[in-house]
Amino acid sequence: MSSDDDLSHLSLLELFREEANAQARVLSDGLLALEREPDDPAQLEACMRAAHSLKGAARIVGLQAGVDVAHAMEDSFVSAQSGHLVLDARYIDELLRGVDLLVRLGGDAGVQRAEVEGFVDTLKREVAGEPAPLRTTALATNILLHAVVEPPLQVVAPAVDEGLPEPPQRPAGARFAKDADRVLRVTAEHLNRLLSLSGEVLVESRWLKPFAESMLRMKRIQRDASRSLDVLQDALTDGGLDQRAHGALNEVRQLMAQCHRMLDDRLSELENFDRRCTNLAQQMYDEALGCRMRSFVDGTAGYARMVRDVGRSLGKQVRLDIVGETTQVDRDILELLDAPLGHLLRNAVDHGIEPPGVRMALGKPAEGVITLDARHSAGVLQISIADDGAGIDLDAVRAAVVRRGLASTATSERLSDAELVEFLMLPGFSMREQVTDVSGRGVGLDVVQNMIRQVRGSTRITHEPGQGTRFALHLPLTLSVIRSLLVDLDGEPYAFPLAAVTRTLELRTDQIELLEGHQHFAFEGRQIGLVTAHQILGTRDDQPEGDALSVVVIGNEHGAYGLVVDRFVGERMLVVQPLDARLGKIKDVSAGALMENGDPVLIVDVDDLISSVEKLVAGGQLDKVRRGGVAGAAVKRKRVLVVDDSLTVRELERKLLMTRGYDVTIAIDGMDGWNTLRAEPYDLLVTDVDMPRMDGIELVTLVKRDPNLKALPVLIVSYKERAEDRQRGLDAGADYYLAKGSFHDQALLDAVRDLIGEAHA
Repeated sequence: MSSDDDLSHLSLLELFREEANAQARVLSDGLLALEREPDDPAQLEACMRAAHSLKGAARIVGLQAGVDVAHAMEDSFVSAQSGHLVLDARYIDELLRGVDLLVRLGGDAGVQRAEVEGFVDTLKREVAGEPAPLRTTALATNILLHAVVEPPLQVVAPAVDEGLPEPPQRPAGARFAKDADRVLRVTAEHLNRLLSLSGEVLVESRWLKPFAESMLRMKRIQRDASRSLDVLQDALTDGGLDQRAHGALNEVRQLMAQCHRMLDDRLSELENFDRRCTNLAQQMYDEALGCRMRSFVDGTAGYARMVRDVGRSLGKQVRLDIVGETTQVDRDILELLDAPLGHLLRNAVDHGIEPPGVRMALGKPAEGVITLDARHSAGVLQISIADDGAGIDLDAVRAAVVRRGLASTATSERLSDAELVEFLMLPGFSMREQVTDVSGRGVGLDVVQNMIRQVRGSTRITHEPGQGTRFALHLPLTLSVIRSLLVDLDGEPYAFPLAAVTRTLELRTDQIELLEGHQHFAFEGRQIGLVTAHQILGTRDDQPEGDALSVVVIGNEHGAYGLVVDRFVGERMLVVQPLDARLGKIKDVSAGALMENGDPVLIVDVDDLISSVEKLVAGGQLDKVRRGGVAGAAVKRKRVLVVDDSLTVRELERKLLMTRGYDVTIAIDGMDGWNTLRAEPYDLLVTDVDMPRMDGIELVTLVKRDPNLKALPVLIVSYKERAEDRQRGLDAGADYYLAKGSFHDQALLDAVRDLIGEAHA
């Protein structure tokens, strides 16, 4: 499929719209540069050619208004090149209005002919040396038109004009340079699916290694068998063997040697295949992940102009510097960043940058500078917005807190600087008493905070009075893959998003202190509450006593906790797998993933986890960690057998029941469940219906017929919700029939409690 074919479905007007968007970016960037250096020949040439190309494209599609606007702009640039016209800020405003007109003409927005004629007439008068009053573009319109989320395809329509030489033309039928990357249209859903499948392929490829290890064990067993055979032959030879027995023994030895050679060959081939397969799977995964990544510059188009326009509307001189334009960002994160970054930039202009007179009186340049920086560091995406303005007026924040009834005057006086800054992130909080075009509505920083939490990131605000403010955003590199810390709890792995982990440490038991009835330990100059993760996640707590505790510190300076886990497993990159929507919100869990060996792992929802801890603290139900080990005497727990052929369903049922204190065993089908029931005693059987080898109805029937098991309560959990299906299960002997779609309303837990009571006997 050629690059031309990718655009063949577009009409001429749609092609013009694509080109208008692309050239509008060239013109906007060029005009902002010319505002600082009006005589820059390279920028004048670039702007002139962009206007010239748009004029030719508009002529081809029969858009006369577009021809008139582009031609007037082109004349302005030519006049500036010849030195007959100076492009000052007033004139730049009008040319930017022309850029907006061209974008609107290419889109669906209606443009009045009088607006076009007024614009053209104004430029013609200026070029002819008859200055006319120039109008400043409306701020709200500009900001709306500049918010280009991603750079469109550059489609150059042929242009013919007698007044200027033609720009270099590419070969007929080639809209892209010969060596340019081809551009195909792929939906985000397909990319997500591709990444998910490639992640699964990567996981599956890791199964070859344990298989190869099992072959190596077989090789060792065969070698030992050969040695034993040699010993046997020597012993029998000494005792005397007839010719026939001696021949048979030699034949066995030869066959063993042949098998050994074949096994060596196959092992060598398997190792090579394992290496190639793993490398290819990793490359495919990396390429799929790369498809989701875009340069940071793709999401910053229009920010420089927006900052300029907001500044001019407030009587300020402001410049935006963007650093790290080539930094790769997940396309979903880049899209989510658009509104938060817009809020932060407008905030920096409105609240941070001082008017020119004030800045000069302070010894600063009249023009303020805002720096937008994006980079990768320590496996996360770091984005900062820093200005060289006045910093945060903490007294004004304190007054706003009192004025809005968020704290009393006495309380506000006791708030630290960090606590005051946190009020800026509250919904509806604003420093302005009156609403303006830029601020005062109380919508802004809370949008930033919500977005950061949504993607499992963090925010940090720093400022220096008179020197400026800096907002630092720490985000995951991608939403599809998460860098995580794996911990072990009762033999089960749990994943903590690394971006939400403040620190991991080994805590000596003599470092635990008791303050106001709660256990704490000193960490970076403050006291951190100590909590056992077993209590929060509902896992069995039978860790043996030891001299040190493995602790994961989560939270921030305003609410941090140390979670005691059994041990640290290490860091892993996990492909995030959303949980089935029918399960609803699982407490303290955000998603799932598969480890390299295929084992499932739950990804912890850290915000939810902190809320759970705070509820236990408020209710006085928090268990203490024993010095020398984790608290909690061994208590007999009721045992539940979960039988289901679906890995997802049985794991989630197991986790759900374990969080309530039940001792849970799983079986993969009816036959496995039947064998398990006869081997060990259980208090409850939870089974699916449709399973291979033996279905749930047959399993229930066998249980109720067995004199040793017939008293065992049975709960059927099935997707089959018809009345006849329910009756069939009850007729087989089930005590309770529950539809899987009811998990979200705690029906499963209620049914288990109805049948066998609470988890502890």
